[in-house]
Amino acid sequence: MEYNCYDISAGGYTAQLFTYLLSSSPEIGIEKRPLVIICPGGGYILTSDRESEPVAMRFLAMGMHAFVLRYSVEPARFPVALSQLAKSVALARENAELWHIDPDKIVVMGFSAGGHLAASLGVFWGESFLHSVTGLSAGQIKPNGMALCYPVLTASEYCHAGSFEALLGEASGDPEKRDRVSVEKQANPQTPPAFIWHTYEDLSVPVENSLLMMDALRKNNIPFEAHIYPKGRHGLSLATALTEKAEEPGSMTGNPEVSGWAEMCARWIFDL
Repeated sequence: MEYNCYDISAGGYTAQLFTYLLSSSPEIGIEKRPLVIICPGGGYILTSDRESEPVAMRFLAMGMHAFVLRYSVEPARFPVALSQLAKSVALARENAELWHIDPDKIVVMGFSAGGHLAASLGVFWGESFLHSVTGLSAGQIKPNGMALCYPVLTASEYCHAGSFEALLGEASGDPEKRDRVSVEKQANPQTPPAFIWHTYEDLSVPVENSLLMMDALRKNNIPFEAHIYPKGRHGLSLATALTEKAEEPGSMTGNPEVSGWAEMCARWIFDL
């Protein structure tokens, strides 16, 4: 495996992109692999360790490359993190041949507020404002799929208020700007396919975030796979002992059914 860290700058802020690339071997005979670019959650205030490298290791073990984007958070405002993710996709696509990446299977994966970031690229990759601030074309930054894990998506009734306050700052009270970053309202026929999972019991980011996005994707004829689990709190990550919260041992592993999301997501990615 080859490991590197790249600085990704946008809007006066610098993110770090950690790249984990599986080695190519004629003995194995796999020339190109899918890539997941992981955006950890944290309410646009931090980026969670539990939703970063452990997730990358899990997807590496299932035969794909993985990047982790430690994007800029508060006081950075929209669209700084979005620009950093767009540049990360472009970097991967630019080096696809060298890094043995399948350029048609670059998936942005996000947890909680990171899900909002991943979905934002999914709906905004074709828009001129993003091309202007990044200097990149639509073809360079387009993700081929979105994996949205208990995602923050709507800035309306069922919103996670803190995420949008951190994302927009003083503009968080502006209805027009909130609508602009309410991802389900921006879904369009060019939005890539999605894999979505959430839990019914999530009290931090209501399941309606995912339900509204599914409805928007359906109305735009965008295929998706979705799993709504009846049990489980917010922030499960892999839903294994490896990613449970240190201060709450045993709190993340009560429902083994949820931990199967990663394998289902990997199958979905390989089938894109």
